Amino acid sequence: MDEIEALRREVEALRIEARRAADYVAICNLQAAYGYYVDKGLWDEAADLLCADGTLEIAGRGLYRGRDRVRAYLHRLPKLEHGTVFNHMQLQPVISIADNGESAAGRWRTIMEVGLADRMVSLRGEGTYENLYRREQGVWKIARLHAFITYYVEAGKGWNEGAVPMAGELPDFPPDEPQTVDYGSFPEVFVPPFHYPNPVTGKRR
Repeated sequence: MDEIEALRREVEALRIEARRAADYVAICNLQAAYGYYVDKGLWDEAADLLCADGTLEIAGRGLYRGRDRVRAYLHRLPKLEHGTVFNHMQLQPVISIADNGESAAGRWRTIMEVGLADRMVSLRGEGTYENLYRREQGVWKIARLHAFITYYVEAGKGWNEGAVPMAGELPDFPPDEPQTVDYGSFPEVFVPPFHYPNPVTGKRR
């Protein structure tokens, strides 16, 4: 009986491990899909990845609450058309899944390229996402999308001359709440808070 009980515990542990591995892949695919949709200006598809009560906060534009408000905000961004480029790469994930398997947090690095030929604009940027995710009816969705911008620079000038100030609120579409963290992009220095402890020391920063 002891051996049977030990086998049951082992099977349960393996079941949990397999589910967490599958959840990790699903969340990675979810975030990568967001990046590809933003690449192509597919704003409806990007908004559909959020929970109905999900939030979006990018740069200094404030916080938009609810999928419908996020969708409306995204549709105010430039369209992908002749003379435009929007590359939005999602890299370096650190994902922490809650013990109950129903929510998670993720930290990502994003590399951005923006080209607007009609405005003679060519930008490169980098930022950090600290996101929250929630499983709804078995499907992972984005509960909070929060992008901290490290820098935007004019591609031809580089960091020494080309720093572009972080975007502010849209005057014709104000946010539901002000930005939740007061910070500045390059040349200012800011380290977005980590959702996870150091995996070796266990200390939080």
